[in-house]
Amino acid sequence: MSNVIHSCVMDALGIPKDKRAHRFIALAKEDFMMPEGRTEAYTSIEISMIEGRTSETKKKLIRLLFDRIQEQVGISHMDLEICIYESPACNWGFRGMHGDEIQLNYEINV
Repeated sequence: MSNVIHSCVMDALGIPKDKRAHRFIALAKEDFMMPEGRTEAYTSIEISMIEGRTSETKKKLIRLLFDRIQEQVGISHMDLEICIYESPACNWGFRGMHGDEIQLNYEINV
């Protein structure tokens, strides 16, 4: 799953191959409520990123995730839910710096 997700963010957002930060949280069946009509494969993906991508770019990412996860992992579109959370660069901190002060090796405004 991680490889498929990362291929999508590389292709849609231009994220470099070595920029991967994924976290997977497995829940016990009784702790994961889901809409009716979903299977045990039901998966929720939340993506946090610095704001700046266009609606078209975010839609491309979501479409790639739906299609590649179905093709390569076998989770149907119906069992997949995706949400992108964005916040301004000044709300981010990484590598000891504020997100709006750091020089990234990829573009945010795509």
